[in-house]
Amino acid sequence: MDAIEHRKKVMGCWLGKAVGGTLGQPYEGTEGPLDLSFYDPVPTDMIPNDDLDLQVLWACELAAMAKPVVDRDILARAWLDHVAFPWDEYGVALRNLREGVPPPFSGSHDNWFADGLGAAIRSELWACLAPGDPALAARYAYEDACVDHVGDGLHAEVFLAAMESAAFVESDIDRLLDLGLAQIPASSRLAAAILDARKWCAETSDWKAVWEKIMAKYGCDNFTDVVMNLPFMVLALLHGKGDFSRSVCLAVNCAMDADCTGATVGALLGIIDPECIGEEWLKPIGRKLVINDGITGIKPPPTLDEFTDLVMSLSSRVVLRPSAASAPAPRLLELEAECGLARGWLKLDDRKFPPRMPSATEKRTFVGYNGCVPADVVPVNSLYMMKFRFSLKSRQKVRVMFNSASNSRVWVDGQFLFGREGGRLAPSFHRVPINQFGDLELEAGEHELLAGVAPMGKEKSLAWTLGIGDVKDMQWLPAAFAK
Repeated sequence: MDAIEHRKKVMGCWLGKAVGGTLGQPYEGTEGPLDLSFYDPVPTDMIPNDDLDLQVLWACELAAMAKPVVDRDILARAWLDHVAFPWDEYGVALRNLREGVPPPFSGSHDNWFADGLGAAIRSELWACLAPGDPALAARYAYEDACVDHVGDGLHAEVFLAAMESAAFVESDIDRLLDLGLAQIPASSRLAAAILDARKWCAETSDWKAVWEKIMAKYGCDNFTDVVMNLPFMVLALLHGKGDFSRSVCLAVNCAMDADCTGATVGALLGIIDPECIGEEWLKPIGRKLVINDGITGIKPPPTLDEFTDLVMSLSSRVVLRPSAASAPAPRLLELEAECGLARGWLKLDDRKFPPRMPSATEKRTFVGYNGCVPADVVPVNSLYMMKFRFSLKSRQKVRVMFNSASNSRVWVDGQFLFGREGGRLAPSFHRVPINQFGDLELEAGEHELLAGVAPMGKEKSLAWTLGIGDVKDMQWLPAAFAK
């Protein structure tokens, strides 16, 4: 492949990604199936998307190096210096890095969102820097993904980077899927989901029937889950049969993380055939590169064309730095709590007759921000109470989060703050469900968080994630619970 062809395919990658992301962005987090056939609403510019933002940042950071190297520690430093996104695994990784937890543990350490799509959507850069070399692209992707993911969330970026790298020299979708699967563990749940989607697509031409099978087996309350969303991409690619319009619309019509699935499908097809992207898709978004304000301290290229040139300038210079042996895994933060049972609790009367800590309590240590207790330790009409202590360095407005699928009630400094009767889990300060958080201004010093949980029904364990965040930027306050 000569340089001219290489550049066309890199440009096709970013144009396809911009189209798919812009098409899907208004529908991020929605439930499907949808019925889109074009932009709705029709944009006047590309919509900024972290799918592309972080790859622009990585490219700018590499370009600023005398000898560009792909390395998890360099990428971790870029996170700390330039990324203000509080979202899901991004927020957890930033919290971990700020607490001194290095990669790869920053991705695995106490990370409820380890299986989110946040790394998978950054795969294209590594493919463009290793065209036709899926194994190298996969190794680049691993260094990137391990900063904020582990397990299937990490495998997803490796899989896509390998597929997209191979797409520079191979156009058959089934062959590309095989090459991607060759780079991830065959025993992984992600590999099983991809294989299931291929099988179901071969059995019927009804895409909605395939969508229903995916949702029945792999549906997840977390709309960014990779094991649910990557099969949507497989569906779109196989049933789209190389038609760009049909493929990106199928991806977005599966809903859930619709901007990410649409962007990834668009990017892959743009690599395979840059000419497949119709002018009707390109004209509304133009060629301007638009990124979010959450990326700071860099001067990004003003257009997708110039971004393509930047990536091309790196392709012959960048190398992979072999990672040194990892240090021992850091210990998880230990949260001490005074615990006991509030008996005779009636959930309808807890405001009027708030449950109180019993006279007999025990000290317990919960490891990490994600905790649980067996449901059978909580008798009927009782509430398992936990009194935690946290501290603030200065007076500030904070967001207190206690996200649980079970009955829960929370008080801060003796005042009722919130509670609910179960529901979905989304323990991220920017999208934690209603009645699972409270915003309040607190003085510097130590404060008391009293949380109670009780079974909703027949669950075997009562699980939760708790945290203290800054209302201004929705970031975790590192070490708020530290002794």
